[in-house]
Amino acid sequence: MKFVMIMKTMMMMMMIRKMVLELWLVLYLVRSFLSRSRLRKTSLRRWKEKLLGCVEEDLNGQMEPEVKFHSIGIISNDLEEVSYPLPLDLNRAGLVLFTLKEGSRYQLKLTFSVLHNIVSGLTYSNTVWKAGLKVDQNKGMLGTFAPQREPYVHVLDEETTPSGVLARGIYSANLKFEDDDRRCHMELKYAFEIKKNS
Repeated sequence: MKFVMIMKTMMMMMMIRKMVLELWLVLYLVRSFLSRSRLRKTSLRRWKEKLLGCVEEDLNGQMEPEVKFHSIGIISNDLEEVSYPLPLDLNRAGLVLFTLKEGSRYQLKLTFSVLHNIVSGLTYSNTVWKAGLKVDQNKGMLGTFAPQREPYVHVLDEETTPSGVLARGIYSANLKFEDDDRRCHMELKYAFEIKKNS
């Protein structure tokens, strides 16, 4: 009987030792994870400071990025560069923003600022309608931008206006800017006209 009690005691001690070792291993892994997590946070903070040029405290508690558009312009071989301040004058809404000749090449030029934090994956989509029918849609990536004192200037890809009798007339368009989080930073409705190339 004494032998059985000794064996039971030894078994209990071995189980306790095993549990202590397992507990120690779990504590070691948790401590290691927390240490790496702190290191990652510090590393991420330094990376943001480098990109932002400031520390997070200087952001006034605002963590969401904000993109403020200052102007939209058009660059074309048909006319000199034209620029309009944003937001567009409400009295001008529905009026033609610019007129191009058929078959001409043009680019839209944007001036904008990024505030508060880094905006990542800023994209645009430009949808064009004529007489209520969707005739064109372009999408593109502008990139990732950090806040800075000077505004960014970005020129969209070159496009060519259609030609022919059916292509002439007034078009309406919707230009939309979103980031990776699908947050809409601006949606601009405008109109333009395509005239006969004379």
